[in-house]
Parts: sequence; structure tokens; C-alpha cells
Amino acid sequence: MRKPSAPKNVPAKAQNAPPDFDLAIDLEEVSKIIESFVRQYVTERGQNGVVIGMSGGLDSSVVAVLCVRALGRDKVLGLMLPESGSSAEDMKDAVLVCEKLGIKYECVDISEIVNVMAETLGDKPDVKALANVKARARMIVLYYYANTMRRMVAGTSNKTELLVGYFTKYGDGGSDLLPIGDLYKAQVRQLSRYLGIPDNIIRKVPTAGLWRGQTDEGEMGIKYDKLDKILRGFELELPAKRIAEVACVPESEVKRIRKMHESTRHKRQAAPIPKIGLKTVGIDWKENV
Repeated sequence: MRKPSAPKNVPAKAQNAPPDFDLAIDLEEVSKIIESFVRQYVTERGQNGVVIGMSGGLDSSVVAVLCVRALGRDKVLGLMLPESGSSAEDMKDAVLVCEKLGIKYECVDISEIVNVMAETLGDKPDVKALANVKARARMIVLYYYANTMRRMVAGTSNKTELLVGYFTKYGDGGSDLLPIGDLYKAQVRQLSRYLGIPDNIIRKVPTAGLWRGQTDEGEMGIKYDKLDKILRGFELELPAKRIAEVACVPESEVKRIRKMHESTRHKRQAAPIPKIGLKTVGIDWKENV
């Protein structure tokens, strides 16, 4: 992979930052790595292709393009899974990407599933808990299609979301493979331009679409560009003070993100098992992916 170019327009405090902080990637090489991974993972398991939840956003659009490049358009199905609070514009963008790629797509409205759950749980269910119900309802539908078509679910979470636990456990976090799971949000955006994602999708404000007006950055309380730098600092094992300087945030913000990362560790791991037998799943019973 080529050496990342030096960062531009960096504040004075960050001028001597490690070059890796600009998160530049070799777009052609990264694309090939992901495509090879998807192709090998799906074919070695004897599956017919993948199913992708298409939200009309950046991440799902990038995953769809990469999967088509890896497997061919006939082996990729796009599923739009709106509910009453979903943006019509986002659904139009999802259709636009599917049609541009020439892949089959279907739209399944999950409103009734969500409404039945809300009614069952009471008059005023918790807003965030109900939002997680929506994400899990989408997962159920994705796996229904995957099971009936002998396919795998390609998840759309990126590295930034994974590291701070910004996903629903057993919801959008439920998938068989994560093609962009080792790319920070900024890197996904770089790759999207290389892959020809429409500009309006690249510029769109990131949102999980779980309730009206909800945005990723509003819910997390930090912009993605700063969050990426903080997480990259964790990856480089730098001290909080140094990370704060490079990301141009207070040191208290670095500590807040560290706490967010640590408190969501359970979302990135399988359920823990107490050690009893000779070899235990997830501890010393080793299995190759």
C-alpha cells in the first residue's frame, strides 16, 4: 500500500502529527482487497451471493458496489426496508444505486412489524429501545431473504461505528461479513468517490434513519472527522493529550470517546462463556474464519 500523502490544511498544533493521521488509503489496492475477501468468503462457503440492506446512504452504497465488483450483479440483492418514519428521498437514492448497478432490488415496508411490537410493549415504549426494534426487524427480513436464496448478509458498518458501538446489537450489527468494517468513515468517503457513488449520496448527512431528524453525529455528539482522528490515535496507542492536539478537541473529549469504546466492547464480541471444559468456544477452541 502506498505511503499516505502529507495532510493539508492542518491546524498548527497538528503539523507534526504522524502522517497516518490523514487516513489516506490506496484506493485501488483497498478495493481489490475487499473484493477478493468478499469473493473468497462467499464462494468458499458455497453460497449463491449476498443480500444488502440498502438505506440510500454512503456505507450501503459502497458495500453494494464492492459486492457487485466481487461477485457480479446477478449475485447481489438490494433490500429497501423502510418504515413510517423513513425518508422517501433516502429510498429514492437506494433505488438509484441499485438501478445504476443493475442489481435486483425489493422494498419491504417493516412498519407493521414495528407497530405490532410497539402496541405489544405498551402505549409509550422507550424511543431508543423502539429504534433498536426497527434495526432488528430489518435484520430479520434480511436473513429471511438470505435463507430462502442461500445467500449471506453483507453488513454495512464501518470501522468508526464498530469501535464506538454505534450499531444495534443483533440489528444492523447482525451480518455474515463486513466488507468495510476495517475502514474509517473518512476512508469510506474516499473510496466512494473512486467507486463512482453519486455526489448527493456522498454529501448526505449520515443518519441511521431510526427516527425523524436523527443524525449519526448528533447522536454521538461529535463530527466524524474528529472521531476518526481520535480512534486512529487509539489504534496508534498514543496518549490522550497527543490525540487531543491532533484531533483539535479537548482532552476530556478523547476520554469520553475512550469510555464509549470500552463500554461497548460487548457489542463487538460473542457472548462470554464460563470456562469449564478442556476447550471452550471463544476462549481456546480455535476456529479459522
